[in-house]
Parts: sequence; C-alpha cells; structure tokens
Amino acid sequence: MASTVLPIPDVGQPSGTHAHSDERKPKLYILDYGAGNVRSLANSIKKLGFDFEWIKDESDFDKAEKLIFPGVGAFGQATESLRTSGLIHPLLRYIHSGKPYFGICIGMQVLFSSSDESPGSEGLSVVPYHIKPFSTKDDYEGGKGKKSVPHMGWNGSWRAWKVQGGEEKLMLDEDYYFVHTFAALLPQTASSPSSSTSTSTAPAPETIGDWAYTLSRYGSETFVSSIKKDNVFACQFHPEKSGPAGLDLLRRWLAAPVESLSVSLTVAARTWQATNPTSVSRASGTGLTNRIVACLDVRSNDAGDLVVTKGDQYDVREKASDGAVRNLGKPVELARKYYVNGADEICFLNITSFRSSALLDQPMLDVVRAAAETVFVPLTIGGGIKDTVDPDGTSRSALQVAGAYFRSGADKVSIGSEAVLAVEELLQREKDGVKPVLTGKTGIETISKGYGAQAVVVSIDPKRVYVDTTHEDWLDSFPKAHLPCLVIGSKATSRTAPQEKDKAWWYQCTISGGRAVRDIDVVQLAKGVERLGAGEILLNSVDRDGSGLGFDLDLISLVKNAVDIPVVSSSGAGSGQDFVEVFRETGTEAALAAGIFHREQVGIDEVKACLEKEGMPVRNSKLETV
Repeated sequence: MASTVLPIPDVGQPSGTHAHSDERKPKLYILDYGAGNVRSLANSIKKLGFDFEWIKDESDFDKAEKLIFPGVGAFGQATESLRTSGLIHPLLRYIHSGKPYFGICIGMQVLFSSSDESPGSEGLSVVPYHIKPFSTKDDYEGGKGKKSVPHMGWNGSWRAWKVQGGEEKLMLDEDYYFVHTFAALLPQTASSPSSSTSTSTAPAPETIGDWAYTLSRYGSETFVSSIKKDNVFACQFHPEKSGPAGLDLLRRWLAAPVESLSVSLTVAARTWQATNPTSVSRASGTGLTNRIVACLDVRSNDAGDLVVTKGDQYDVREKASDGAVRNLGKPVELARKYYVNGADEICFLNITSFRSSALLDQPMLDVVRAAAETVFVPLTIGGGIKDTVDPDGTSRSALQVAGAYFRSGADKVSIGSEAVLAVEELLQREKDGVKPVLTGKTGIETISKGYGAQAVVVSIDPKRVYVDTTHEDWLDSFPKAHLPCLVIGSKATSRTAPQEKDKAWWYQCTISGGRAVRDIDVVQLAKGVERLGAGEILLNSVDRDGSGLGFDLDLISLVKNAVDIPVVSSSGAGSGQDFVEVFRETGTEAALAAGIFHREQVGIDEVKACLEKEGMPVRNSKLETV
C-alpha cells in the first residue's frame, strides 16, 4: 500500500485467521489507513470468533464481501491518506456495489461531504451533509454555561425513527464509548435544545434524516451517532472500546447474512424522534456517564520484572528494611480484572520512564498488546512519550513513539514532564514576542495533528506551596503570575478546609515524578497544554497521593474552570463517597484511583453503586462481559 501522510510505525498487526470451521462465513476485510488503534478492532473480531483479512491493495475490495473501515484522526488526514494511497476510488466502488460497509468513527465521518475540521478537504459525499464542531458554550440543564470538548466518554443513544411494528435492532439500549470533537450535528430546529426528554414535533432534517439510525445528546446539542441506509452502517462511537455492548453490536453485524445487510427496507410508517423518548434519568447534565478510571503504575522491580505498584506521595518503595518496590500484581491480569469489574477506562503509567528509548522497551509494548487482547474499554499509556535518541544514535520523535503504542493497542498517550517544558517555552516565546508562539514541533502538537486532540492526555503533577500570610501586605507581594492559582483557606472547599482556614496556597507544577519543581502553576500549565492541542488532562496531586483524604476539590475546580477540555481527577480517593463528592462539587468528567482498587479497599462496583444511589449516571451494562 502506498505511504500515507502519517508515518506508520513498524508494528505488526494481528492475523485475522482462525482454525476454520466448516461453516461458510462471508469474506471480511478491514481497511487500515494507518491512524490509530486498529489492533483493538482486530482483537474484538477474533474474540468473537470471526476471520478477516487486511486490505493490502485495491484488488482486495473485489474479494471482500463485508468491509470495516475503522480509525481516528482528522477528517482531512483520513481523506488525503485515502487519495494518496489510491484507495479512495476502490472504496467508493465497493460502497456503491451494495456490499455491506461498516464505518467506525473517522470511517463514518469520511462518508460525509465535508467538515469544519479540514476546510477544503472533500469527503466521499456518500452522505450529503456537513460535519461541524461541538460548542464549548452551552446552557444545557444542570450545567454552568459550558461543556468540555472533545465529547469523551460513555453516552447513550436512541433510535432516530420510531418504526410502526418495530424492526430488528443492531444496537441495544446501552452506553457506548465516544471520543470526538466534530459531529453530524442536527440543526436546532430538528431537536429541542432545552431538554433531552421534551416532546418535539420538528421534522427530520433534509439529507441527513434518511441516513440517521440513532441520535445522541451532548449538552443541548443533538448529533447523529450512527447511520444506516441500504448496505451502509456506520457509528461515531467505538464499538471495539464499548465493552460488552460494543462487542454485541459487532457480533450482530458480523453474524448477519450479507443479503440482510445489503437490502433497502420498505417501512410502512415511521415517526422522527428528535429527542430521547425514554431516558428520564438523563434529562439533565451533558448526557455522559461519570467515568471511573483504574490506574496501574507500572515499573520494573529490583529483579527486572514489570509489576504494578503504588506510591504514597510518589514513593513506591516499602518502608521495611529491604526497601523493595511495592508489588501489587501483574499489569495484564489486573487490567483484565478491572475491565470485568466495570472500569470505564484503564490507564497504564510506566513510571520507570524508559531509560533508553520507548520503542526499545519491548516488555511495556508487550503489556499493551496483551492487555488489548482481553480489555475492550479505552487504554491510555504514559511514560516516555517524547523525542528520544536510541543508544545507536537513531532519533525517534514523540509522534513515532505514540504511533507505536497506538498500533500496539493504546487509544491515548499521556505526556508528563515534556508538557511542562513545552509550556514553559511557549510562555517564554510569548513574553519575548517571538513568533510563532506555537511552533508545531512539540510532542503534543505533532501527535494531536496526526491522531487528533482526543489521543493526547497531559498528566499534571502539582503540589501545594503554602504562603506566609503573617504580614498584612502578603497579598501585594505575592507573584502576580500565580494569582489565578491562589487559594485562600477560608474559601476552600476540600474536606481539609476547616484545618486550613488560616492558610493560603498555590499549586506549583513538578516534573520527573514529583522530584523537581518548576516556576509554573497548574492553571498556567493547564491552559498552555490546551493551546498546544491536548484533548484531556489527568490531574494528580502530590500532596493527596495515597492519603485517602479525598480528592483536592480546590485544585480540581481551578483547572476545570480554566480549560474547556475534559479533566480526569486523581489522587486521594479513600471511599465511594469521595467519588460522589468530586463529581458533584467539581463537574469533573472522570475520576481515577489506583491503590484502593489494587488493595481491594473499595471496589469499582461499590463506587458506581454510591454514584447511582445519588442519582448520578454511570455505565452498568446488562450484558455479560466477554
């Protein structure tokens, strides 16, 4: 296959061949244009017992009886890659042949005519409709005038058309995993912006109405979450990352006869459903569930084996005389356990941090590959995602390193210390009047451009710096640059506020696993990484790490109010109620824990039960976990 715009790492993809049964199954092919985690889709298909082949050249389109096109990244990146590889016309020919097509995420959006994400780039125009961005300004019920973008997390959907007499479903009434900034948004006249359950008599919008299969709501905006017409089915969410619900959808499509997926059904009577007719429990809020993330800090122990560990204020060694690295289990086994127990996402943070080169760290790459075979929710990998040089002098860009992890099964990469240094340089260029302020050369920028902002997480490790308030004029002498980050104890909201009412502090950012501090605060860093193109922030707390004192609500609120991208809150959880508190008080999109899950002090099911008891939406699949 011809080269694409993105450099494709030399990471082999899994074979799609099983020991064949006597049963004749349609010839299934997967189109891999080079961007993102296609390994997880391949693993899902193999898990379900189906065979497949990879599209290698245009002749394979003629052999295919079913075709799946998955992927992430920018609209223009995808369409340009199809054109430069010479696959766009064979793909269109296949779709127009009437044989079943299944598009996932970018595989859905490329079917549309155009997108605001890539002005001037032409889509396939199979669906004559324009893709637009979600708005961060939003007066949805229960919100504070804004919502985070990308739309990232677990959301539900409903059928766009109510069909008289019903029809066979491909999708069930479950939550699916979405991660995107742009969508097929319905015009406001085609949906009710005020409530997800109000009755709307608006007609179906022209051009997209005939294609819409399901709709979903994010804040006050309604978008087409899947399309279905004749032989074409496509979804905005990721079924391969949607746990049992996603695997069930894949199984239904894969098992269906070609003829049943290729015919145009004649419907006697149907009614457009612009709003969700059933979801009373999601009448307010963004529509997303409260995400629970299980984090696994992975490092080599003194024997050289990769183990899951956990620190207290980032110290991972036992207090006993031998000072051994705390060993809480094997990474792949624990990841599978948390997936089965209902974790919405798994995060691997390699705190050994690749002494030479991430691309030479085969044990960690193997961990990601193995986890992706049995864990069907999003996987994030952090540690060593930066520009490096191999021992033999070979330069490796952060984009190459990230690409290798995506091809190995990761969905997102997490960048830590390098992000701090990048923002420091950005702020210095801005101060000095150097143009351009954004160089496009940082790891955050290159990965975001190639794979989309949703693929880049920045992990921030701030610590409190207490201010001497004994002098009357202390506030006048406080550094002006850090004023937006200052917390006055008498106004604090965290659980420890009563003991700190006479204090004041700000949050200074650290690097190298909390071992070194920098003259940059958490608000400056959060805003800076958002400008560089990060799609999510993983917000830790050096002070709360391993404390069980609850999340630092003041820290989280500062960052949530400063940025428009999702925030994953970490550090300090000691009970299920701590999760209720952080979601309710800060509006964080996700909450992460490690030690309390590893030591089985609190279960993921217990956390979700606490949230449900308070009427807070969580993902609980009715299906058996595969």
